[in-house]
Amino acid sequence: MPTPALPARSASAMAARWIKLNKERIRALLLGTISLLLFLVAWHFLTKYRVVFFVRFTNVPSPLAVHASFVKAIHDPHFLMHIALSCRRIFLGFSLAALIGVPLGLVMGRFKLVHETIFPVAEVLRPIPAIAWVPMAIMLWPTNEQSIVFITFLGSFFPILVNTLHGMSLVDPVLVRAAQCLGAQERAIFREVYFPASLPHIFTGLTVGMGVAWVSLIAAEMISGQYGIGYFTWEAYSLVQYADIALGMITIGVLGLASSLLVRAIGKLVMPWGRT
Repeated sequence: MPTPALPARSASAMAARWIKLNKERIRALLLGTISLLLFLVAWHFLTKYRVVFFVRFTNVPSPLAVHASFVKAIHDPHFLMHIALSCRRIFLGFSLAALIGVPLGLVMGRFKLVHETIFPVAEVLRPIPAIAWVPMAIMLWPTNEQSIVFITFLGSFFPILVNTLHGMSLVDPVLVRAAQCLGAQERAIFREVYFPASLPHIFTGLTVGMGVAWVSLIAAEMISGQYGIGYFTWEAYSLVQYADIALGMITIGVLGLASSLLVRAIGKLVMPWGRT
């Protein structure tokens, strides 16, 4: 007796439906892949022919040289230790910034007196770049490790705080009055109105803060660190190892991208109403 073709048709129909539903994602993935390939091809030819046109590619390593450096480094426990230490510093500094910045932003956005007291100090400190904090951090903290985590914390703290404040300022006051008319206490209003309404801006601040945290961390590791991917990159420059410089830069970019994607993924889990 011949096998019915219904399962095959059903599978093809499901595949077609999945492609239709994820058409935009597939398109974005294809365009991103093509863009990266074109970038690698351009990089290869610019370094192969040592092009000099305003920008000099005479000493820039080729993609193949960077790949060879990566293959060598991935088997080196020191390189993996650099990555692990940088990730640990990011986790500590960013977590502290989120645990302090989000509640502080919520309180400042709700209570005018707290906002008027803390906001001027925050606005004075916020424009100071992370690299300018390095000497002060070395004086404030007894070890380099603590000072680097502190600089990473500062880099991510202010974007989180400002975006949380912005989210609080955009909460519809009609919702707050409606909750008060229904007898909600201050704690319930925070939990049921202010916090959910501010979540999109909070996660925007967390995403931006993660990127700034990496910038701050690399600056601190290059100046005062003894380990970390920033130190690895600076050491490669000091030893004139061009391929390792590019490897360190690419590693920083990949780690930063992965951590930002992780924050966005957590945001989608926390805010299911924002999914398309």
